[in-house]
Amino acid sequence: MARVPVRRTTGSPRATAAAPPVGLDFALDRSSPVPLYYQLAQQLESAIQRGVLGSGSLLGNEVELAGRLGLSRPTVRQGIQSLVDKGLLVRRRGVGTQVVHSQVKRPLELSSLYDDLETAGQSPTTQVLHNETEPASAEAAAALGITEGSGVHRVERLRLTRGEPVAALCNYIPEGLLDVDTARLESTGLYRMMRAAGITLHSARQSVSARSATPDEAERLHEPAGAALLTMQRTAYDDTGRAVEYGTHIYRASRYAFEFQLLVRS
Repeated sequence: MARVPVRRTTGSPRATAAAPPVGLDFALDRSSPVPLYYQLAQQLESAIQRGVLGSGSLLGNEVELAGRLGLSRPTVRQGIQSLVDKGLLVRRRGVGTQVVHSQVKRPLELSSLYDDLETAGQSPTTQVLHNETEPASAEAAAALGITEGSGVHRVERLRLTRGEPVAALCNYIPEGLLDVDTARLESTGLYRMMRAAGITLHSARQSVSARSATPDEAERLHEPAGAALLTMQRTAYDDTGRAVEYGTHIYRASRYAFEFQLLVRS
């Protein structure tokens, strides 16, 4: 098992001041049919996802890694390149290979982004951008099963992890259903607030798609204009079949992914 010192930087990914080294273990099985570059990439990705390698961590250059792991430089280069292609690592001239960020993987089930990020150890925070009661649009009214023009609470939030935006969320909640307090929205998730109010979430209808970011969306999410975004629309229902929330969300594809579990029917 090889142990590789990893330097951690503070602040943004462009920071170069390093803290004392932190050891990182790699268990590479040279007798396995799985290529060594792939084993290296898998273990690096796992360390990033678990937060062992945080944003800004420095891995050193390929020559250093190859020497410490007893691997050839092309093997190390191939393993690192696979994570560069995924947007998890970046090569910086004069600095070495650096962790950009981890990608959040969210299972497609009835849970909130806040809960999923907290479970993944991502330390979620929230900025509430809008929280007002307004007449329901035709789209929101149809999703919630109410009359167009009826009162709905429209809540817009920016969800962040470790100070970096992950998603922009827009939710519509029927008026009178829930006390939608801004301070509570900034400290917890919407579904947690619903459960605390005695609302039992039972099911949801959801669609997932993708598109390019508009200039405003790109600026808000710290992405270049035209960057790939994941989109989700969801209507959630309580145990009586009543629609209690309609959401339209956008996610940074570079930092976020949906996971599917597929079952084979016999």
